[in-house]
Amino acid sequence: MAAEQISFRKSSRVGIIGAGISGIAAAKQLSHHNPVVLEATDSIGGVWKHCSFASTRLQTPRCDFEFSDYPWPERDNSSFPTYLEILEYLHGYATHFDVLKYVRFNSKVVEIRYVGEGQATDSDAPGEFGPLLSGHPVWEVAVETYPSKTVEWYEFELLVVCIGKYGDVPRMPVFPPNKGQDIYSGKVMHTIEYSKLDKEAARELLKGKKVAVVGYKKSAIDLATECAEANQGEDGQPCTMVIRTLHWTVPAYWIWGLPFFLFYSTRSSQFLHQRPNQGLLRNLICPLLSPLRKAVSKFIESYLVRKLPLVKYGLKPDHPFEEDYASCQMAILPENFFSEADKGKIMFKTTPKWWFWNKGLEFEDNTKLEADVVILATGFDGKKKIQDLLPRPFSSLVVDSSGVMPLYRGTIHPLIPNMAFVGYIESVSNLHTAEIRCKWLSRLADEVFKLPSIEKMLEQTGEEMEIMKKTTRFYKRHCISTFSINHSDEICEEMGWKSWRKNNWLLEAFAPYSSQDYGEEK
Repeated sequence: MAAEQISFRKSSRVGIIGAGISGIAAAKQLSHHNPVVLEATDSIGGVWKHCSFASTRLQTPRCDFEFSDYPWPERDNSSFPTYLEILEYLHGYATHFDVLKYVRFNSKVVEIRYVGEGQATDSDAPGEFGPLLSGHPVWEVAVETYPSKTVEWYEFELLVVCIGKYGDVPRMPVFPPNKGQDIYSGKVMHTIEYSKLDKEAARELLKGKKVAVVGYKKSAIDLATECAEANQGEDGQPCTMVIRTLHWTVPAYWIWGLPFFLFYSTRSSQFLHQRPNQGLLRNLICPLLSPLRKAVSKFIESYLVRKLPLVKYGLKPDHPFEEDYASCQMAILPENFFSEADKGKIMFKTTPKWWFWNKGLEFEDNTKLEADVVILATGFDGKKKIQDLLPRPFSSLVVDSSGVMPLYRGTIHPLIPNMAFVGYIESVSNLHTAEIRCKWLSRLADEVFKLPSIEKMLEQTGEEMEIMKKTTRFYKRHCISTFSINHSDEICEEMGWKSWRKNNWLLEAFAPYSSQDYGEEK
């Protein structure tokens, strides 16, 4: 940590790290405790502000990405909002509920200390978790303010970590000796650097250049499309996507169609996915429904192969569609993605391994690709991001033996006291997932209900992990899309709410669920 110019304590019952979607939702739900929100940058919005491209859009309709008490203007508009529209919506929400007064901008957390009673919980002798608001400080947080570089210390009883898993810590490829980017004569950057460019600078970087984009998830697909658009005309160069693992992609219009309904957020569709602790009837029936679930996945795969030129370009994944849906890796395609590929502006190279040579990239099959610019759309290291933030021994507890962070209700780590994590697990609608957990967290902090024993919470997270392992090989992404309604049911029941939120059983079974179904109960 940098040398401190000033060191003094500011006490508050609740501290929140991060002012993205999750941090703002947490601040609103915990507003009666006058929380302090520590935001490292000069604005709210998180990854939507700092990791977006000019072409970045939401991957779901507006009505599936809104707060329960703040509907979108023109919420029935079928177009997917741009990142600027999302930032405008979030700012409107924060202003409407007077949340910005809690935010300390340009306040970067540089150190956290545990000052609670006792040591980290011994998992061999689990007991009770204890109240979140204990009446005395549990965490000390050092905050470096910009531009003064002054370090201020805060004391909190409860610390809510809302930094998510994207941004800040890029996942970088590792290469054999003499095959890394140091031998390459062109320009290399990660998407986190690309996102900092304005529209003109990004276009200048791509125009007339041979560009290689490494990756095949949403950011890589958007970036390749931007590259193709910058290289129109006879002098334009093609963009080559270098792909290690293929994932299923879907056209934007498909979100509103029948195929997605079969896997969408309806109670009937999620009944196809076994979920622990749901009663004898469900546990007896779900194994019988497994063939039906696989049949639905096969139907969707055949639909996508008919509608998209996946076979033509060698882009059909080997794994089932269900595995990508269950791991939140299904990417929505820009409308002109395959039309640009048909014009030769986007090309594809699938390879298990690649490395640099002085003029570009080399592949395992001994072929080479010349490139002026290589952009790494290789994602972010969310686990390291949290591990770097937490002090020992808690940093060593972030992930368990399966490589996943055990979070009860997607929020409480049973072995880390007086701390909550919001925005780490993923679902079809991350905003709704964050908001309902913030409501749950607020009531937990106010002792409306109590947590089970640490042993029970660890048992629950372990059972959920086994379900995810059975559903997808990509279970370490910690996505709950296939049982998010069941998760919400359990959260509602703990809060004392009704778990079934619709007006009649027909809507309950077949109508999609959204955040509007989880408004405050009178």
